[in-house]
This record gives sequence, C-alpha cells and structure tokens, in this order.
Amino acid sequence: MMRHAGIMRSNKSNNATTGSAVANFSESVAWRDVGAGWQPLFGSFRGVGYSFEWHDFQAKREFDWSPTFHPECVELCLNLEGTGFVEGHESRAEFAPNTAGFYYRQKEPLTAKRAAGQQHKFLTVEFSCPFLAKHLAETKGMLHPVVRAAIDGAASPQVTAATVRLNAPQLQLISTLRQPPVYAAAQAIWYQCKALELAVTFLMQPPAEEELFCTRQQRVAQERVEQVVFLLKQNLANPPALEELGKKIGCSHFYLSRIFSAQTGQTITQYLRQLRMEKAAELLKTREYNVTEVAMEVGYNSLSHFSAAFQETFGCCPGLYPLATVTQKSAAKKSS
Repeated sequence: MMRHAGIMRSNKSNNATTGSAVANFSESVAWRDVGAGWQPLFGSFRGVGYSFEWHDFQAKREFDWSPTFHPECVELCLNLEGTGFVEGHESRAEFAPNTAGFYYRQKEPLTAKRAAGQQHKFLTVEFSCPFLAKHLAETKGMLHPVVRAAIDGAASPQVTAATVRLNAPQLQLISTLRQPPVYAAAQAIWYQCKALELAVTFLMQPPAEEELFCTRQQRVAQERVEQVVFLLKQNLANPPALEELGKKIGCSHFYLSRIFSAQTGQTITQYLRQLRMEKAAELLKTREYNVTEVAMEVGYNSLSHFSAAFQETFGCCPGLYPLATVTQKSAAKKSS
C-alpha cells in the first residue's frame, strides 16, 4: 500500500517538530517481525485519513504492539483471536477473542502488548483526527470523550475505551472488509463508507437516556446471549432445555433461539456442541481422564456419537488427541 504525504493538522497548538514527527512516522518497521502477518488492505492514514489493515500471526514471545500506533490517531481494533491490551495514562483496554475497542495515541506513545504463544488475528482501522473532525463534528455531543478529545486536539487522561463483544453481523463485516464485494473502481467509495459505518458504530457514546431503540435492542439481545452461554457452561453434561433457558432469561424460547443465531451465527445446539468439544479437548490434554470418562463428563452417553463429533471438530479420534490433530499432522509432513 502506497503511503502518501502527511496531512498537517490545522490545530494551532501543533508546532513544526510535532508535524514532522507525524509525517515521518512509519509502522512498517514495527511489523517487520511478523512478515506477511501484517497486510494493509486499503486506504492511507496520511493520505485519505483512514487505513484498513489485517493481522494474522503467531507470537512466539510477547509482542510489543505500541510502535505501530500513529501519533494523533484513533485506532479501532476488531479482535478475532489472541489476547492483548493497550494502556495509557489512566485507562486500559483488554482485548479478548471476538471483542472490539479503540484507543487514541496522542504525542506520547502508549503501552500495548500481545500475549506470547498465541495466534493473533485482528483487523484495525486507523482514523486520522482531521478525518474524524470532518465527518463526525456535527455529532460531537454523542462521541465518546476519547474521540472528542482527539477531534479537539486536546490532552485526555483517558486514551482507551472499554472493549465490547463483536456480534454476528459485525464478524461478517470483518470478512467482507478482507474481500470487498465490489469492483476495484468502486473500492475507494466502498471502503470510506465502511470506515464511517465503523466509526458511527464504535466511536459514539450517546447518553443512556438517549439510547436508540435499535441500539438498546441489540445490547439486550447480546446480554441474553451471554446469559445463555453462561448457563450452558455451568452444566455441559446436563444443560437446561430450550424452554427452561427462555424462562431463566425472561423471554420466549422462540425469540431466544432467533437472537442467539443472529448474534453468534450458530444455533444453541451447535454452540453447545462446540463448548462440549472444547471442554473435552481440555480434559484429554490433562491425561487424567480416559475417552469414556471425558464423553460422560461433557454429556455424551454414546461413545460412538462423541467420537464422531470429536473427529469432525478436531480431525482425529479422541483416543489419539492431541498427538494426531490435523495441525500436527501437517507439521509432521513438512518436517519429514
């Protein structure tokens, strides 16, 4: 991706030294260690004012993420896999799988780390302060305080926002950002629309009394889905029936099924199976349980049904796990 000449901010408090530092900043050096694991998708922070970037890499040791943050930039991180944090002044954002959050680097660098021994997959959108000021100034009262400070060019004791869970439509959007469904000639307009859509979705914080009806519905739906997941994890061997889940959460089981699928992309039954397989793998790794005990522990009375589900999930029968997973087989073939 071509890097364009820097855009100088109009704020009078910026001096020539600061402007030079912003213009000369390059994050490519910071990503050198991950190689192809860093992939610019579209845009230019200093050119058009926004930039989409995809990241997919294995961190052998703790990775210092902070040198990749542009000065005077609000960056949104849509985190799919791996854990990490961003910290500065009086605030800290913790990133878990399938969460989103943003942070504002002022002149001073932030502290940011990605955990060692994990696969990290995330998409970032870098917003320049002039770009945000141009497009969001009229909604300034609804912006998160961190974003308002960025637009004003003001110092802010808070430089991060609390992370939120990504829902199914947002996860689908991340997929389309990597493979835009439009002709190349239309991508500039398409990506700018997506940049503004993400800014409106994640950078705004309306007062509680002014929360939009559709936003409240989405928040309540997400909270109910999280309650379902919690209740399922409490008793994988004998989870509540769908009707009972509806009663515990306070809505009809038909509505609960619908919002769960919309939020997660899976039915409750499919999600339960996923949780059971993850727990089964965890137990088998300890080598303290045999296959039959693990099957019973996660709610399978039929060993053949358990083995079939496990093999479909992990690519090997439970008796050979974790020594014969698809990943390990591939690694073994490469080394032979």
